Amino acid sequence: MLKQRILIVDDDKEVVRLMRAYLERAGYGALVAYDGRTAVATLRHEKPDLLLLDLMLPDQDGLDITRLVRGDATLAHIPIIMLSARVEDTDKIVGLEMGADDYVTKPYNPREVVARVRARLRAQPVYLPQLLQVGDLTLDLGRREVQVNGRTIDLTPTEFNLLRALMEQAGYVYTRSELIEKGLGADYDGIDRTLDSHIRNLRQKVEPDPKNPTYIHTVYGIGYRMEEVR
Repeated sequence: MLKQRILIVDDDKEVVRLMRAYLERAGYGALVAYDGRTAVATLRHEKPDLLLLDLMLPDQDGLDITRLVRGDATLAHIPIIMLSARVEDTDKIVGLEMGADDYVTKPYNPREVVARVRARLRAQPVYLPQLLQVGDLTLDLGRREVQVNGRTIDLTPTEFNLLRALMEQAGYVYTRSELIEKGLGADYDGIDRTLDSHIRNLRQKVEPDPKNPTYIHTVYGIGYRMEEVR
């Protein structure tokens, strides 16, 4: 069985060396890049299973790389865990809204990062071909493709998993903790507003009017549900 490969992007070579050692000890393959240009080239050529991305790079902002990945149909499926010394919640929310799946602040315990990598990759099972449909919204589990009115849209892995859960049980009210487990993994332990950021991004992509949702409704004090649209 081929090892899942993680691309580590950080200009601190000691951080990369340590993180690589922990990932390889956990059974993963590790690719490395010390700048944005090399990171983008490696992403396009190697198509890793997950990206560990430092925000502060010498030649390119990590947010720009995130934007590039999410805008490229051949890369958009790759989960991104951001690593940053920026500890403010606003910085984390910006990163998540740009398309990151998780955000870890420095200094961090490499074991925690490995646990988050494992949880993120576990949250992406291999699906058998199956179609889900709610109104004009169609989700193909086998091809991991989502269409709205016949137009294909690009979702991050977390957004896809959240939408899948909501569409599979349209009308069911998911609690926040249930959706976090479905979309972010059972081992996720981060800021609670992460889920809201992902739902907000999802609405921007699938809703005709994100401010007045047709599909994804907030159930105040509990969580979210998918409207049973015919």
